[in-house]
Amino acid sequence: MVPAAAVALGLLSAGCGDNGQKDNASAPASTGAQTASSSAGGALNGAGATFPAPLYQKWFQEYQAKNGVQINYQAIGSGGGIKGITAKSVDFGASDAPMNDEELAKAPGILHVPTVAGAVAMAYNVPGVPTGIHLTGDVIADIFLGKITKWNDARITVLNPGKNFPALTIAPVHRADGSGTTNIFTTYLSQVSPTFKAGPGAGKSVKWTAGVAGKGNAGVGALVQQTQGAIGYLELAYAIQNKIAFADVQNAKGAFITPSVESTTAAAAGVTLPDDFRAVITNTDDPKGYPITGFTFLLVYKNSKPDVKKFLQWALTDGQKDAPTLIYAPLPDSVQKKALAEVDTIQ
Repeated sequence: MVPAAAVALGLLSAGCGDNGQKDNASAPASTGAQTASSSAGGALNGAGATFPAPLYQKWFQEYQAKNGVQINYQAIGSGGGIKGITAKSVDFGASDAPMNDEELAKAPGILHVPTVAGAVAMAYNVPGVPTGIHLTGDVIADIFLGKITKWNDARITVLNPGKNFPALTIAPVHRADGSGTTNIFTTYLSQVSPTFKAGPGAGKSVKWTAGVAGKGNAGVGALVQQTQGAIGYLELAYAIQNKIAFADVQNAKGAFITPSVESTTAAAAGVTLPDDFRAVITNTDDPKGYPITGFTFLLVYKNSKPDVKKFLQWALTDGQKDAPTLIYAPLPDSVQKKALAEVDTIQ
């Protein structure tokens, strides 16, 4: 019983890190030529984030049908995407986590191009408890720290009057691979929980103190579905398409918000990004915004081949209309215009 894996939509999968402590995700093998354009015969090769993979697969199929350019993509996690583009073994990497200064120093000339925004849902499997339970950031943090271990803990039940929770052990599920989804999730928890910030802290790979690991968003979703008492973080589209219950999470204004295209859009609207786009937008101040929201990025070199530039221009314009159908939020107008200007600098 692994229906969540179906959401990969035919994408190729590769290796993952061990226990969330190291990122061993492998990108497609390098041709040996250290250039930004490693593919041949009119095809483009990319690798990275599973978070936007359902949308990217639709984009690549649609773009090939319209423009005749085949785009091959390996959904191996953001860490693998960063490794691949750094090694120049792919034409583009994909990551939900901006590259840090150390990573950028190893890949001069990299551009971060935001494509859409998405929500990280708190998916759970508690028999007899319907979707839409209320959770706060500090409760989620303490669940993943192993401090709250039963679903009928008073800190959960007080948030959910009228719901009957069983005395069931909580089984946290986290990512096994280096993951931008993990970066969004742990950045949020580090913002709302000083204890979580002190350790594990924020990052693509962190040292978890509780739980089991799944590979990719699909792997986390499958484990949640298979395990009574489980709770895990995964991109909203995976939860909805696989009919997994997910929580309303309290935002910075005190409102419990259901993750959706609308609440993701609210969280992303009005955001002022730095010139290099490297920012995480969790814990929004918007009263209608969902707090565990982030942009996802395509990583390309300034000297990328012309087909990369053309695809990015299409994705930032015509491709945006596909985002809501797959539960992603299109870029706000201000971010879209800024991203298009960035793409124009590709030579």
